Amino acid sequence: MEKWKFQGNQGLKSSAVSVRGVFNVLMQSISKEKEVVHLCRVDPTDNPLFSADPVAAHAVSTAAHSGNFNGYPPTFGLPQARRAIAEYLSRDLPNKLSAEDVYVTVGATQAIEIILPSVFATPGANILLPRPGFPQYETRAALCGLEVRHFDLLPNSSWEVDIDSLEALADDKTMAMVLISPSNPCGNVFTYQHLKRVAETARKLGIFVISDEVYAHIAFGSNPFVPMGVFSSIVPVITLGSISKRWILPGWRFGWIATCDPHGIFQKTGIAANIESYMEITNDPPTFMQAAIPEILERTNDEFYSKNLDITREAANALYERFKEIPSLICPHKPDGAMAVMVQINLSQIEGIADDVDFCVKLAKEESLLILPGVIVGLKNWLRVSFGLERSAIEEGLNRLKAFCLRHAKMSQQISA
Repeated sequence: MEKWKFQGNQGLKSSAVSVRGVFNVLMQSISKEKEVVHLCRVDPTDNPLFSADPVAAHAVSTAAHSGNFNGYPPTFGLPQARRAIAEYLSRDLPNKLSAEDVYVTVGATQAIEIILPSVFATPGANILLPRPGFPQYETRAALCGLEVRHFDLLPNSSWEVDIDSLEALADDKTMAMVLISPSNPCGNVFTYQHLKRVAETARKLGIFVISDEVYAHIAFGSNPFVPMGVFSSIVPVITLGSISKRWILPGWRFGWIATCDPHGIFQKTGIAANIESYMEITNDPPTFMQAAIPEILERTNDEFYSKNLDITREAANALYERFKEIPSLICPHKPDGAMAVMVQINLSQIEGIADDVDFCVKLAKEESLLILPGVIVGLKNWLRVSFGLERSAIEEGLNRLKAFCLRHAKMSQQISA
Protein backbone atom coordinates (compact mmCIF):
# COMPACT_ATOMS: atom_id res chain seq x y z
CA MET A 1 0.00 0.00 0.00
CA GLU A 2 1.35 3.41 -1.00
CA LYS A 3 1.94 5.96 1.75
CA TRP A 4 2.01 9.68 1.13
CA LYS A 5 3.08 12.40 3.55
CA PHE A 6 0.52 14.94 2.40
CA GLN A 7 -3.24 15.28 2.80
CA GLY A 8 -5.96 17.90 2.43
CA ASN A 9 -6.49 20.52 5.09
CA GLN A 10 -9.47 19.22 7.11
CA GLY A 11 -9.69 22.52 8.93
CA LEU A 12 -10.50 24.22 5.64
CA LYS A 13 -13.54 21.98 5.15
CA SER A 14 -14.90 22.73 8.62
CA SER A 15 -14.43 26.48 8.29
CA ALA A 16 -15.40 27.00 4.66
CA VAL A 17 -19.05 27.94 5.19
CA SER A 18 -20.10 30.44 2.56
CA VAL A 19 -23.21 31.73 0.83
CA ARG A 20 -21.77 30.48 -2.45
CA GLY A 21 -21.17 26.99 -1.04
CA VAL A 22 -24.70 26.68 0.33
CA PHE A 23 -26.11 28.08 -2.93
CA ASN A 24 -24.35 25.29 -4.84
CA VAL A 25 -25.71 22.64 -2.44
CA LEU A 26 -29.26 23.95 -2.77
CA MET A 27 -28.97 24.00 -6.55
CA GLN A 28 -28.41 20.25 -6.44
CA SER A 29 -31.75 19.83 -4.64
CA ILE A 30 -33.98 21.82 -6.98
CA SER A 31 -37.03 20.39 -8.70
CA LYS A 32 -36.72 20.12 -12.47
CA GLU A 33 -40.39 20.92 -12.97
CA LYS A 34 -40.25 24.66 -12.31
CA GLU A 35 -37.98 27.51 -13.24
CA VAL A 36 -35.66 28.37 -10.37
CA VAL A 37 -36.34 31.53 -8.34
CA HIS A 38 -33.28 32.89 -6.53
CA LEU A 39 -34.05 34.55 -3.20
CA CYS A 40 -30.81 33.14 -1.81
CA ARG A 41 -27.92 35.25 -3.06
CA VAL A 42 -27.69 39.03 -3.21
CA ASP A 43 -26.60 39.81 -6.75
CA PRO A 44 -28.26 42.98 -8.04
CA THR A 45 -27.53 41.94 -11.63
CA ASP A 46 -30.23 39.26 -11.16
CA ASN A 47 -32.72 42.14 -11.44
CA PRO A 48 -33.11 43.34 -15.07
CA LEU A 49 -34.33 46.69 -13.75
CA PHE A 50 -30.81 47.30 -12.43
CA SER A 51 -28.08 48.13 -14.90
CA ALA A 52 -24.69 49.74 -14.48
CA ASP A 53 -24.34 53.37 -15.41
CA PRO A 54 -22.75 53.72 -18.90
CA VAL A 55 -20.10 55.85 -17.21
CA ALA A 56 -18.54 52.68 -15.80
CA ALA A 57 -18.14 50.87 -19.12
CA HIS A 58 -16.84 54.04 -20.76
CA ALA A 59 -14.27 54.55 -18.01
CA VAL A 60 -12.94 50.99 -18.28
CA SER A 61 -12.92 51.06 -22.07
CA THR A 62 -11.04 54.35 -22.14
CA ALA A 63 -8.45 53.10 -19.67
CA ALA A 64 -7.96 49.79 -21.49
CA HIS A 65 -7.71 51.36 -24.96
CA SER A 66 -5.29 54.03 -23.80
CA GLY A 67 -2.52 51.44 -23.55
CA ASN A 68 -1.22 53.23 -20.47
CA PHE A 69 -2.38 50.67 -17.90
CA ASN A 70 -1.07 47.31 -19.09
CA GLY A 71 1.69 46.99 -16.52
CA TYR A 72 1.70 46.03 -12.85
CA PRO A 73 0.18 48.67 -10.56
CA PRO A 74 1.85 50.04 -7.42
CA THR A 75 1.48 47.74 -4.42
CA PHE A 76 -1.23 49.76 -2.68
CA GLY A 77 -2.99 50.88 -5.86
CA LEU A 78 -2.72 53.58 -8.51
CA PRO A 79 -2.35 56.99 -6.82
CA GLN A 80 -5.26 58.43 -8.80
CA ALA A 81 -7.54 55.56 -7.73
CA ARG A 82 -6.57 55.86 -4.07
CA ARG A 83 -7.04 59.64 -4.21
CA ALA A 84 -10.48 59.33 -5.86
CA ILE A 85 -11.68 56.84 -3.26
CA ALA A 86 -10.38 59.05 -0.44
CA GLU A 87 -12.20 62.06 -1.86
CA TYR A 88 -15.40 60.07 -2.40
CA LEU A 89 -15.44 58.75 1.18
CA SER A 90 -14.47 62.14 2.61
CA ARG A 91 -17.70 63.69 1.36
CA ASP A 92 -19.42 62.14 4.38
CA LEU A 93 -16.64 62.46 6.95
CA PRO A 94 -15.61 65.29 9.31
CA ASN A 95 -11.97 64.20 9.12
CA LYS A 96 -10.87 64.06 5.51
CA LEU A 97 -8.94 61.08 4.17
CA SER A 98 -5.82 61.20 2.04
CA ALA A 99 -4.75 58.83 -0.72
CA GLU A 100 -2.32 57.24 1.76
CA ASP A 101 -5.29 56.14 3.90
CA VAL A 102 -6.67 53.96 1.09
CA TYR A 103 -5.62 50.54 -0.25
CA VAL A 104 -7.33 49.01 -3.29
CA THR A 105 -8.41 45.37 -3.21
CA VAL A 106 -9.99 42.67 -5.35
CA GLY A 107 -13.46 43.27 -3.94
CA ALA A 108 -14.41 43.61 -0.29
CA THR A 109 -13.86 39.88 0.22
CA GLN A 110 -10.14 40.32 -0.37
CA ALA A 111 -10.24 43.29 1.98
CA ILE A 112 -11.47 40.91 4.71
CA GLU A 113 -8.76 38.41 3.78
CA ILE A 114 -6.13 41.12 4.18
CA ILE A 115 -7.39 42.74 7.37
CA LEU A 116 -7.91 39.71 9.58
CA PRO A 117 -4.51 38.00 9.26
CA SER A 118 -2.55 41.23 8.96
CA VAL A 119 -3.77 42.87 12.17
CA PHE A 120 -4.31 39.96 14.54
CA ALA A 121 -0.80 38.73 15.23
CA THR A 122 -1.18 38.47 19.02
CA PRO A 123 -1.31 34.81 20.17
CA GLY A 124 -4.80 33.98 21.47
CA ALA A 125 -6.31 37.13 19.94
CA ASN A 126 -10.05 37.29 19.40
CA ILE A 127 -12.46 39.34 17.35
CA LEU A 128 -16.09 40.24 18.05
CA LEU A 129 -18.49 39.48 15.21
CA PRO A 130 -22.20 40.32 14.89
CA ARG A 131 -24.79 37.57 15.05
CA PRO A 132 -26.28 37.39 12.49
CA GLY A 133 -23.50 38.52 10.20
CA PHE A 134 -21.56 37.84 7.02
CA PRO A 135 -20.01 34.32 7.09
CA GLN A 136 -16.81 35.32 5.30
CA TYR A 137 -15.50 36.90 8.52
CA GLU A 138 -15.89 33.72 10.51
CA THR A 139 -14.40 31.57 7.75
CA ARG A 140 -11.36 33.80 7.35
CA ALA A 141 -10.88 34.06 11.12
CA ALA A 142 -10.85 30.26 11.41
CA LEU A 143 -8.25 29.96 8.67
CA CYS A 144 -5.87 32.35 10.41
CA GLY A 145 -6.37 30.87 13.89
CA LEU A 146 -8.32 33.81 15.27
CA GLU A 147 -10.88 33.17 18.00
CA VAL A 148 -14.37 34.42 17.19
CA ARG A 149 -16.85 35.70 19.76
CA HIS A 150 -20.36 36.73 18.76
CA PHE A 151 -22.35 39.68 20.04
CA ASP A 152 -26.07 39.72 19.37
CA LEU A 153 -28.09 41.98 17.13
CA LEU A 154 -31.58 42.43 18.56
CA PRO A 155 -34.39 41.63 16.10
CA ASN A 156 -37.09 43.36 18.12
CA SER A 157 -35.01 46.53 18.46
CA SER A 158 -34.38 47.15 14.75
CA TRP A 159 -31.41 44.77 14.89
CA GLU A 160 -29.38 47.14 17.06
CA VAL A 161 -26.21 45.90 18.73
CA ASP A 162 -26.72 44.37 22.16
CA ILE A 163 -24.20 46.63 23.88
CA ASP A 164 -24.28 44.60 27.10
CA SER A 165 -23.36 41.38 25.28
CA LEU A 166 -20.64 43.24 23.38
CA GLU A 167 -19.02 44.48 26.57
CA ALA A 168 -19.34 41.10 28.31
CA LEU A 169 -17.46 39.31 25.53
CA ALA A 170 -14.34 41.48 25.45
CA ASP A 171 -11.14 40.76 27.34
CA ASP A 172 -7.47 41.75 27.10
CA LYS A 173 -7.04 39.61 23.96
CA THR A 174 -9.89 41.28 22.08
CA MET A 175 -8.51 43.32 19.19
CA ALA A 176 -11.51 44.58 17.20
CA MET A 177 -15.18 44.26 16.38
CA VAL A 178 -16.97 44.08 13.04
CA LEU A 179 -20.05 46.13 12.24
CA ILE A 180 -22.01 45.90 8.98
CA SER A 181 -24.17 48.87 8.03
CA PRO A 182 -26.41 48.92 6.10
CA SER A 183 -26.72 45.37 7.34
CA ASN A 184 -26.30 42.22 5.36
CA PRO A 185 -28.17 40.07 6.37
CA CYS A 186 -30.65 42.03 8.50
CA GLY A 187 -31.67 44.86 6.19
CA ASN A 188 -31.39 47.56 8.86
CA VAL A 189 -29.54 50.88 8.94
CA PHE A 190 -28.03 51.92 12.26
CA THR A 191 -28.85 55.41 13.52
CA TYR A 192 -26.25 58.09 14.22
CA GLN A 193 -26.95 57.85 17.94
CA HIS A 194 -26.54 54.07 18.04
CA LEU A 195 -23.31 54.13 16.03
CA LYS A 196 -21.91 56.76 18.36
CA ARG A 197 -22.73 54.54 21.33
CA VAL A 198 -20.99 51.59 19.62
CA ALA A 199 -17.93 53.80 19.00
CA GLU A 200 -17.84 54.89 22.63
CA THR A 201 -18.13 51.28 23.77
CA ALA A 202 -15.28 50.21 21.48
CA ARG A 203 -13.16 53.07 22.82
CA LYS A 204 -13.94 51.93 26.38
CA LEU A 205 -12.87 48.38 25.49
CA GLY A 206 -9.70 49.58 23.77
CA ILE A 207 -10.55 47.95 20.44
CA PHE A 208 -10.98 49.30 16.92
CA VAL A 209 -13.93 48.92 14.56
CA ILE A 210 -13.93 47.18 11.19
CA SER A 211 -16.85 48.81 9.41
CA ASP A 212 -18.21 46.80 6.48
CA GLU A 213 -19.87 49.37 4.24
CA VAL A 214 -20.35 47.36 1.05
CA TYR A 215 -23.99 48.53 1.06
CA ALA A 216 -23.09 52.14 1.83
CA HIS A 217 -25.84 54.59 0.85
CA ILE A 218 -28.33 51.81 0.07
CA ALA A 219 -30.66 53.22 2.70
CA PHE A 220 -34.28 53.84 1.74
CA GLY A 221 -36.13 54.18 5.06
CA SER A 222 -36.19 56.80 7.77
CA ASN A 223 -32.56 56.26 8.84
CA PRO A 224 -29.93 57.79 6.55
CA PHE A 225 -26.67 55.96 6.02
CA VAL A 226 -23.97 57.15 8.44
CA PRO A 227 -20.41 55.89 7.85
CA MET A 228 -18.63 54.66 10.96
CA GLY A 229 -15.70 56.88 10.04
CA VAL A 230 -17.77 59.83 11.32
CA PHE A 231 -16.77 58.64 14.79
CA SER A 232 -13.08 58.05 14.06
CA SER A 233 -12.12 60.80 16.51
CA ILE A 234 -13.62 58.54 19.20
CA VAL A 235 -12.28 55.19 18.00
CA PRO A 236 -10.07 54.23 15.04
CA VAL A 237 -12.02 52.68 12.17
CA ILE A 238 -11.08 50.50 9.21
CA THR A 239 -13.71 50.86 6.49
CA LEU A 240 -14.25 48.19 3.84
CA GLY A 241 -16.12 49.06 0.66
CA SER A 242 -16.64 48.09 -2.96
CA ILE A 243 -18.41 49.01 -6.18
CA SER A 244 -20.48 45.79 -6.12
CA LYS A 245 -23.82 47.01 -4.83
CA ARG A 246 -24.24 50.78 -5.20
CA TRP A 247 -22.81 50.72 -8.72
CA ILE A 248 -24.36 47.31 -9.64
CA LEU A 249 -20.94 45.89 -10.54
CA PRO A 250 -20.39 42.79 -8.35
CA GLY A 251 -18.56 40.91 -11.11
CA TRP A 252 -15.91 43.62 -11.47
CA ARG A 253 -14.45 42.63 -8.09
CA PHE A 254 -13.14 46.02 -7.03
CA GLY A 255 -12.99 47.17 -3.43
CA TRP A 256 -10.96 49.08 -0.88
CA ILE A 257 -9.69 49.39 2.64
CA ALA A 258 -9.71 52.85 4.20
CA THR A 259 -8.16 53.73 7.56
CA CYS A 260 -10.17 56.44 9.33
CA ASP A 261 -7.80 57.43 12.07
CA PRO A 262 -7.18 61.15 12.65
CA HIS A 263 -5.11 60.47 15.77
CA GLY A 264 -2.68 58.15 13.98
CA ILE A 265 -3.37 55.19 16.28
CA PHE A 266 -2.95 52.63 13.50
CA GLN A 267 0.50 54.05 12.77
CA LYS A 268 1.52 54.00 16.43
CA THR A 269 0.34 50.44 17.01
CA GLY A 270 1.79 49.01 13.80
CA ILE A 271 -1.57 48.13 12.27
CA ALA A 272 -0.98 50.29 9.19
CA ALA A 273 2.45 48.70 8.67
CA ASN A 274 0.93 45.23 8.95
CA ILE A 275 -1.69 46.04 6.32
CA GLU A 276 1.00 47.30 3.98
CA SER A 277 3.16 44.22 4.59
CA TYR A 278 0.25 41.96 3.72
CA MET A 279 -0.55 44.02 0.62
CA GLU A 280 2.97 43.26 -0.60
CA ILE A 281 2.26 39.51 -0.77
CA THR A 282 -1.24 39.56 -2.26
CA ASN A 283 -2.66 40.29 -5.71
CA ASP A 284 -4.11 43.51 -7.09
CA PRO A 285 -7.17 44.57 -9.08
CA PRO A 286 -6.36 44.94 -12.80
CA THR A 287 -4.47 48.15 -13.48
CA PHE A 288 -6.91 49.40 -16.13
CA MET A 289 -9.76 48.84 -13.65
CA GLN A 290 -7.99 50.96 -11.07
CA ALA A 291 -7.49 53.67 -13.69
CA ALA A 292 -11.25 53.72 -14.36
CA ILE A 293 -12.23 54.30 -10.74
CA PRO A 294 -11.85 58.09 -10.65
CA GLU A 295 -14.29 58.54 -13.53
CA ILE A 296 -16.75 56.01 -12.07
CA LEU A 297 -16.81 57.69 -8.67
CA GLU A 298 -16.83 61.26 -9.95
CA ARG A 299 -19.19 61.04 -12.92
CA THR A 300 -21.92 58.61 -11.86
CA ASN A 301 -24.88 60.93 -11.38
CA ASP A 302 -27.40 61.15 -8.55
CA GLU A 303 -30.29 60.08 -10.80
CA PHE A 304 -28.67 56.66 -11.19
CA TYR A 305 -28.44 56.21 -7.42
CA SER A 306 -31.95 57.48 -6.69
CA LYS A 307 -33.54 55.28 -9.40
CA ASN A 308 -31.91 52.19 -7.92
CA LEU A 309 -32.99 53.16 -4.41
CA ASP A 310 -36.59 53.52 -5.58
CA ILE A 311 -36.47 50.04 -7.14
CA THR A 312 -34.97 48.55 -3.99
CA ARG A 313 -37.45 50.31 -1.70
CA GLU A 314 -40.41 49.04 -3.73
CA ALA A 315 -39.06 45.48 -3.65
CA ALA A 316 -38.39 45.63 0.11
CA ASN A 317 -41.85 46.98 0.88
CA ALA A 318 -43.54 44.33 -1.27
CA LEU A 319 -41.53 41.56 0.38
CA TYR A 320 -42.34 42.75 3.89
CA GLU A 321 -46.07 43.05 3.21
CA ARG A 322 -46.24 39.60 1.62
CA PHE A 323 -44.57 37.98 4.62
CA LYS A 324 -47.55 39.02 6.71
CA GLU A 325 -49.62 36.57 4.64
CA ILE A 326 -47.32 33.56 5.04
CA PRO A 327 -48.04 31.31 8.02
CA SER A 328 -45.21 30.13 10.26
CA LEU A 329 -42.84 32.92 9.17
CA ILE A 330 -42.17 36.14 11.09
CA CYS A 331 -40.33 39.19 9.72
CA PRO A 332 -39.63 41.32 12.82
CA HIS A 333 -38.16 44.35 11.03
CA LYS A 334 -39.23 46.08 7.85
CA PRO A 335 -36.05 46.38 5.79
CA ASP A 336 -34.80 49.93 5.28
CA GLY A 337 -31.38 49.22 3.80
CA ALA A 338 -29.15 46.75 1.92
CA MET A 339 -30.82 44.00 -0.16
CA ALA A 340 -31.73 41.19 2.27
CA VAL A 341 -33.83 40.59 5.35
CA MET A 342 -34.01 38.01 8.15
CA VAL A 343 -37.20 35.99 8.70
CA GLN A 344 -37.86 33.63 11.62
CA ILE A 345 -39.38 30.16 11.17
CA ASN A 346 -41.94 29.09 13.76
CA LEU A 347 -41.15 25.36 13.71
CA SER A 348 -43.91 24.63 16.23
CA GLN A 349 -46.42 25.35 13.45
CA ILE A 350 -44.78 23.16 10.79
CA GLU A 351 -44.70 19.39 10.36
CA GLY A 352 -41.89 17.37 8.85
CA ILE A 353 -39.26 20.13 9.03
CA ALA A 354 -36.31 19.63 11.38
CA ASP A 355 -34.60 23.02 11.13
CA ASP A 356 -33.79 25.87 8.77
CA VAL A 357 -31.44 23.79 6.60
CA ASP A 358 -34.06 21.08 6.20
CA PHE A 359 -36.61 23.79 5.40
CA CYS A 360 -34.46 25.24 2.61
CA VAL A 361 -33.47 21.89 1.10
CA LYS A 362 -37.10 20.72 0.93
CA LEU A 363 -38.20 24.12 -0.36
CA ALA A 364 -35.67 23.84 -3.19
CA LYS A 365 -36.79 20.29 -3.99
CA GLU A 366 -40.53 20.98 -3.89
CA GLU A 367 -40.72 24.53 -5.23
CA SER A 368 -37.41 25.25 -7.03
CA LEU A 369 -37.08 28.23 -4.68
CA LEU A 370 -33.68 29.04 -3.21
CA ILE A 371 -33.46 30.77 0.19
CA LEU A 372 -30.44 30.89 2.49
CA PRO A 373 -30.70 29.01 5.82
CA GLY A 374 -30.20 31.42 8.71
CA VAL A 375 -27.64 29.18 10.40
CA ILE A 376 -25.17 30.20 7.67
CA VAL A 377 -25.27 33.79 8.92
CA GLY A 378 -25.43 32.79 12.58
CA LEU A 379 -29.12 32.38 13.41
CA LYS A 380 -30.49 28.85 13.47
CA ASN A 381 -34.11 28.43 12.36
CA TRP A 382 -34.16 31.73 10.54
CA LEU A 383 -33.99 32.51 6.83
CA ARG A 384 -32.09 35.18 4.95
CA VAL A 385 -34.18 36.36 2.01
CA SER A 386 -32.87 38.58 -0.78
CA PHE A 387 -35.03 41.28 -2.33
CA GLY A 388 -32.48 42.36 -4.94
CA LEU A 389 -34.78 41.03 -7.66
CA GLU A 390 -37.51 42.35 -9.90
CA ARG A 391 -40.99 42.55 -8.41
CA SER A 392 -42.42 39.67 -10.46
CA ALA A 393 -39.66 37.28 -9.30
CA ILE A 394 -40.27 38.25 -5.67
CA GLU A 395 -44.02 37.72 -6.04
CA GLU A 396 -43.52 34.32 -7.67
CA GLY A 397 -41.00 33.30 -5.03
CA LEU A 398 -43.27 34.29 -2.15
CA ASN A 399 -46.25 32.54 -3.75
CA ARG A 400 -44.21 29.34 -3.76
CA LEU A 401 -42.99 29.97 -0.22
CA LYS A 402 -46.58 30.43 1.00
CA ALA A 403 -47.69 27.25 -0.77
CA PHE A 404 -44.80 25.35 0.83
CA CYS A 405 -45.62 26.64 4.32
CA LEU A 406 -49.31 25.79 3.92
CA ARG A 407 -48.43 22.31 2.66
CA HIS A 408 -46.27 21.64 5.72
CA ALA A 409 -48.46 23.43 8.26
CA LYS A 410 -49.84 21.44 11.19
CA MET A 411 -53.56 20.70 10.92
CA SER A 412 -54.53 23.39 13.43
CA GLN A 413 -52.71 26.00 11.36
CA GLN A 414 -54.41 24.85 8.16
CA ILE A 415 -57.81 25.19 9.79
CA SER A 416 -57.06 28.70 11.11
CA ALA A 417 -55.66 29.74 7.70
